[in-house]
Amino acid sequence: MSAILKDRLEYLYSTFDIRYLSPDPLEFVHRYARREDREVVGFLASSLAYGRVSQIIASVNRLLGIMEADGGSPAEFVRGFDPARDGGSLMNFRHRFNNGEDMACLLYWMRQAMEEGGSLGGYFLAGYRPEESNVGPSLSRFVRRLLELDRGPFFPAGLPAPGQQVRYLLSTPEDGSACKRLNLYLRWMVRRGDKLDFGLWKEVSTAQLVIPLDAHVARIARYLGLTTRRTTTWRTALEVTDRLRALDPKDPVKYDFSLCRLGIWEFCPKKRHFLKCRACPLVDVCRL
Repeated sequence: MSAILKDRLEYLYSTFDIRYLSPDPLEFVHRYARREDREVVGFLASSLAYGRVSQIIASVNRLLGIMEADGGSPAEFVRGFDPARDGGSLMNFRHRFNNGEDMACLLYWMRQAMEEGGSLGGYFLAGYRPEESNVGPSLSRFVRRLLELDRGPFFPAGLPAPGQQVRYLLSTPEDGSACKRLNLYLRWMVRRGDKLDFGLWKEVSTAQLVIPLDAHVARIARYLGLTTRRTTTWRTALEVTDRLRALDPKDPVKYDFSLCRLGIWEFCPKKRHFLKCRACPLVDVCRL
């Protein structure tokens, strides 16, 4: 079964290439040529990658419009971000559970991280350990260090609880979260070899990446027998990744984009559908 599953997933991977990019928050990163802009836009776009795709695209567009209003680049905006001067421009921003104060605090943390690490990539790499089996501990250190930075005028009574407000944008494996958005960001920054992801952080091994487990990928993973878990937790993400690593030890999350496309484009139904299932390249390995 593993050989058949790998064959079907490889076919799916070759089918859903960059031609199928839109709609996806990754398309915003592709607008920029400079490494620093790609890191900044990727972090913000992945942070907002929850909810309906149309809503995500609209929110990222709105945020970038604010950041580029004076003609500068996103990275320049973050490097020069002054909470007192620039925070007001974000106060009408809202994306589902997050508001302008959350985004302003996140941008202020990003500025400090870039100052300390030289770039967002440098800041992440300061807590990265190549000997670890996956990126989970490195992600935890990355988030913990961000939360320890000065928060300026934001949240004077103390940081909200995990999963609330700005903390919702910075999930961590330590809380049991699947960390879909941070794993998505790492996929964009680390993976290489195709035209989808950018391979900017060459120091990070693709073998350590963990699947960005959203509702679509989790559901299809169950159909394929990659997990039996019904909850999208860190343990589930690791289990799915481990099964995919058996198929491609060097690049287990290469199948993420194509599996997600099946769900977003509604090629994969939640109940058996004669026409859709018959046309699906995974039909003979699917347990639905």
